[in-house]
Amino acid sequence: MALEQEYPDRRFVTFDITELNQIDFSQVFETSASTVRKSVDQTQTFVKYDIPQPSSVAGLTTKSPEYTYDEFLTILATPEWTDPNLPV
Repeated sequence: MALEQEYPDRRFVTFDITELNQIDFSQVFETSASTVRKSVDQTQTFVKYDIPQPSSVAGLTTKSPEYTYDEFLTILATPEWTDPNLPV
């Protein structure tokens, strides 16, 4: 069973790292600002949550549209999120 089918309400948004301090970590599945994944250039991060969108995420001014699990896997596979120079 695909995870998207297992978690149909799960959503992901990316946003500028400068807004990370606005996230209420009790509203998302990440645990703290120090444990979030960052883009290769360290300027973006993301959070995941179950819909509806948490208020701390809704208030972000640099957030992307909401993505499903499968859509977000495609994004994470891009060079912006996975360094192509790292060994597999």
